[in-house]
Amino acid sequence: MANLLTRIKDSMMADLHDLMDQKEEKNPIAHVNQYIRECEQEVKKIKVLVEKQYEIKQDISKELNQSKAMVEKRKRQYQLAEEMQETELASEAKTELDQFEARVTQLNDMYDKSVKDLEMIENKYVQMKQKLKDLYVKRLELKSRENVARTKEGMNKVLETELVSKSASKFAELESYIERIEQRVHSEYRLHTLDARFQELEKKVANSN
Repeated sequence: MANLLTRIKDSMMADLHDLMDQKEEKNPIAHVNQYIRECEQEVKKIKVLVEKQYEIKQDISKELNQSKAMVEKRKRQYQLAEEMQETELASEAKTELDQFEARVTQLNDMYDKSVKDLEMIENKYVQMKQKLKDLYVKRLELKSRENVARTKEGMNKVLETELVSKSASKFAELESYIERIEQRVHSEYRLHTLDARFQELEKKVANSN
């Protein structure tokens, strides 16, 4: 059930990534994102393998310690049987002693190799994580460059000679229109003021008569 849920989750995430990339298909960063996602998955896999190697090394160490303990035990028993002149018992103890000593030698070699293997894959794992960090930084750089390029593109459109000329022409027309309105308002104000002054004068004349 857990594996099934994991597959369903992975499938849904893959579909989501596809939709995002389709939406951003004109964006070159989408390709970088896809590559980084793939690298992240590989780093996760290696992490699991590193943890598994730790477990293997511990299991070998456990078996080695047990075998060493049995070597010491059978060695004491063999010596005791020899002292007590228990020939058959001593022979059986010696046989197992040889077997455990051979196993200790084998496990020692296995343990030494597991340590070297673990050191090697740990180094590779650290390198992979560093490479992934480098990709994150590179993505930031590309995002910055893309944003600057798009900004410059928009600026160039605004600052384009023909567009600027059209804008200047529009502003000139608007300025001329506002000036005409201002002149008309000023003229109407002067006329209104002149008429008001004459009305006052006419009232004075009428009152004096």
